[in-house]
Amino acid sequence: MPNIPYRWIIVFAGGLLGCLAAGAMFALPVFLTPMTEATGWSRTGISSAMTIGFLTMAFGGMFWGAASDRFGPRLTVLAGTVILALGLLLAGSAPSLIVFQAVFGLMVGFGTSAIFAPIMAAVTGWFDTNRGLAVSLVSAGMGMAPMTMSPLAAWLVGQYGWRESYFVIAIIVAVIMIPCALLLKRPPALENPMPAAASSAAVAAGPESDMSRAQAMRSFPFIVLAATNFFCCATHSGPIFHTVSYAITCGIPAMAAVSIYSLEGFAGLFGRLGFGIAGDRLGAKHVLVAGLLIQAIGALGYFYAHSLAAFYSVAAVFGFVYSGIMPLYAVLARENFPLRMMGTIIGGTSMAGGLGMATGPLFGGLIFDHTGDYGWMYIACFGMGLGACAIAATFRPFPKEAAPLPQPA
Repeated sequence: MPNIPYRWIIVFAGGLLGCLAAGAMFALPVFLTPMTEATGWSRTGISSAMTIGFLTMAFGGMFWGAASDRFGPRLTVLAGTVILALGLLLAGSAPSLIVFQAVFGLMVGFGTSAIFAPIMAAVTGWFDTNRGLAVSLVSAGMGMAPMTMSPLAAWLVGQYGWRESYFVIAIIVAVIMIPCALLLKRPPALENPMPAAASSAAVAAGPESDMSRAQAMRSFPFIVLAATNFFCCATHSGPIFHTVSYAITCGIPAMAAVSIYSLEGFAGLFGRLGFGIAGDRLGAKHVLVAGLLIQAIGALGYFYAHSLAAFYSVAAVFGFVYSGIMPLYAVLARENFPLRMMGTIIGGTSMAGGLGMATGPLFGGLIFDHTGDYGWMYIACFGMGLGACAIAATFRPFPKEAAPLPQPA
């Protein structure tokens, strides 16, 4: 395959883009307490901005994934980056809670959703071998956000205030992400010029090559992947968003509490690589099911954590596992669906995951505002984690020798 080294440039660019986009959006938990103190806005209200953002990411992921199938990852990610940077600028100058919710939830969420599905679709197309490792490396870049953007956000808000911090983060996003977006390319099988008949054959080659997009999204494998992703993300979204605040309520100093979040990200780097390699060797489905079970237990572990050492112990396990299992969805999608619709399929499963992520911030905020504690949130997350594990166990790939499905008239 020509330009083989370039596929690693795609991986590097994708990881850096994911780190900055995820870091910009997921820095909101760091801002939660300072924003509440500075503005008087409720935790539930600020958390709702994140919920709106996750909902926007859910539906936006489907939109951007389909757009990347048509226009390619470069133009798609570039457009999303511009929207993300503008959203961060406007969020920092929001005069009221409702304006902040709208700007952060809609613009930041929509811009961030342009990153994951197009990049993952491109990377899975660039790699025929070591695919699990490749998507894990991209995902590891996204996992760097808690160790880079979150401490940066905590330092900025301590020095300058939350509004000025959003301005700085917006500039960083624009300056770094726009050049990285220009490095992205379609997979060679979709981009190389060739005669029409040969091009059609090359693009069609692969699993279920005659399947239409509508058939793919009604298929049992897609439904199982989407449902698993929903409950998987519902399991870890609450702990991701609220653990910093929970630790502070347990008497942990603010910067130490942020370090718990950073430790999750650091452990996640090893989890993404470890699970990616394990998925290549043992099969993505088996590794996913085992990881989902451990994730559920890890979420429950926070219920019993009250000291910094206990928080660190749980964060190391929880971050390792929830970060590690996320790239496996893209691997399973590529193994079961045609490359030509990879953006749509990954965008669809990401939409389900985004809906799951939307449950955590609002649910946790409501629980805290009504009970003064986060305990029931972690118990609920444990139950949803068990549900995700049970659903994933039902996944069955398409039969290897399946007859081609007829195209709709």
